[in-house]
Amino acid sequence: MSDLNKKIYWQREARAVRLRRIANLVPLLQTVKPVAYLLARSWENKLRKSTAEDMARGEKPPGAVRDRAEMGIAILRTITRAIIEDRLSPQTRKKLLNVLIGDAIIREGEIPIREKFRQQFGTVPPAFLLISPTKKCNLYCIGCYADSDRTEIKLSWPVLDRLVTESKKLWGARFVVISGGEPLLYEDQGHHLMDLVEKHDDCFFLVYTNGTLIDDRMARRMARAGNIMPAISVEGLKETTEKRRGRGVFDRILAAFENLRKEKVFYGISLTVTKDNAEEVFSDEVMDFYFNQQGAHFAWAFQYMPIGRAFTLELLPTPEQRLRLYQRAWQLVYEKHLFLIDFWNSGTATHGCISAGRSGGYLVVNWDGTVTPCVFVPYSPVNIYEIYSQGKNLNEVWAHPFFADIRKWQRDYGYGRDMRFAGPVRNWIRPCPMRDHFKDLYPLLQKHRPRPIDDNAAEALADPEYYQGLVEYAQKVAALLDPIWEQNYLKINSGT
Repeated sequence: MSDLNKKIYWQREARAVRLRRIANLVPLLQTVKPVAYLLARSWENKLRKSTAEDMARGEKPPGAVRDRAEMGIAILRTITRAIIEDRLSPQTRKKLLNVLIGDAIIREGEIPIREKFRQQFGTVPPAFLLISPTKKCNLYCIGCYADSDRTEIKLSWPVLDRLVTESKKLWGARFVVISGGEPLLYEDQGHHLMDLVEKHDDCFFLVYTNGTLIDDRMARRMARAGNIMPAISVEGLKETTEKRRGRGVFDRILAAFENLRKEKVFYGISLTVTKDNAEEVFSDEVMDFYFNQQGAHFAWAFQYMPIGRAFTLELLPTPEQRLRLYQRAWQLVYEKHLFLIDFWNSGTATHGCISAGRSGGYLVVNWDGTVTPCVFVPYSPVNIYEIYSQGKNLNEVWAHPFFADIRKWQRDYGYGRDMRFAGPVRNWIRPCPMRDHFKDLYPLLQKHRPRPIDDNAAEALADPEYYQGLVEYAQKVAALLDPIWEQNYLKINSGT
């Protein structure tokens, strides 16, 4: 490690130590609320100061720097409120501050493991791994991206455990995202998902779940572990949710919320946005219901992707709806300070697409061992079982030319580009190579021939109307959103 990186590393270590000391003061902060508010305000002021400095340097689009800071403030205020209002179990408070913030954020990119990766590959490693340990699900939702059902296809426990272990040892990653199928149905060799969460207590797990299996006992176990944040899938309010997920599901979701509230787990919601519910999902009624009445701490929104079960371009939010979703999502962050991330509109805060193992991004390992750039790019050039049988590891997966070419596209699109020398960055409001730039991704799929992970993905790739439909859709979206990017993000004095 260079002298400069050693200095940076120890500075970050000192900041992490200070944060841990603050974590030990949490019980006091809950009784002396003015102190907690002052502390949070101090952190905000420091963040705003560093944001102003970043904007002055002109390395990144100024509007994107501003969005990133406001998202950070919204997350900070969410956690602060939860602590002050005594809405988190003791273990959850500890793990949120020590593991998720202290390790995953403060020391990002500078711990020795990441420095070793940087020296070997010339870039910072991914920040997390996304794993779908099972394809099995107890629901049969319309348009499921994973086409989940009652199948028994799953990762073996040794492989699942090794994936998390390697992401720590090779990447310095302490954040793990779990998707599905329904992750809480995972079982292999007597082990379940919560066994993984408890074994790797130095990691923090974001788990996407339909919520129907979160009973009193499961909620208590989550609270005791402290290092898990379940995101429960909804489509809006009751009628919209049950239209997609089935009758009776909404009441089971509300029961899960009640169990999680009682045990003081840090939980939120996951929304799939389609043309049919785009006007509902970010409405005042929906936001009030989940954040205020049901006690959700965060919301993740995924705009519909035409993959998976009965995929169709007809469910894509229209370009006009995408514009309104963009405006509304950032309004909720800036004005209400909600911890709300829309995985397209929030691309401005992440500096574009974070798939394919990009620095600060992620790779995906599916239930059958296939590895894909993203859950919404269902094409795999390699299988983790084959990699492990050859005595290789996650770094060999990361280095695959297909993923490397996507990372090159991300860099050329603007990630990592210094605007002072390389000129304007392309539009991060439409960052997705699959949905917003299929014309660019398609040649890479033809070049590397990654295997479709299911028949749906194969059918889409072979359909010329699918290709043409995505290209035309992207052109219409660009016509609406590119002028906003140029005005609100590339100009220093612009507003949001």
